[in-house]
Amino acid sequence: MKNKTLVASAITLLVLIIAFYVCCGLFVIQPIGAIPEGATIVYWRLDMNLPFISSADGLLLEKTGSVSLLGRAIAFGKIAEPIVERKIVKLPYSKQLYLISTGGKEFEK
Repeated sequence: MKNKTLVASAITLLVLIIAFYVCCGLFVIQPIGAIPEGATIVYWRLDMNLPFISSADGLLLEKTGSVSLLGRAIAFGKIAEPIVERKIVKLPYSKQLYLISTGGKEFEK
């Protein structure tokens, strides 16, 4: 009986992790002038066609191959509203998640 409970708990945990990965996303906002402390937003990402971990810089790199201040502002402005509308929780900035979103590259703030 104890083993069945343990297996059921493990399966339930696995299903919850997969559901979180499929339904939610992490959007990392690098510390910048308007948001000096930065942030990580957990949001509902269904139908948004964004990676699980993303940032404005990561999206720019994927689409244009480079990052500029103007490009970052445009990308952030375009994606900010839908993410804020779908926000679940705001967490502190995570440099590690930012680096994952940019493939390990860091850009000036």
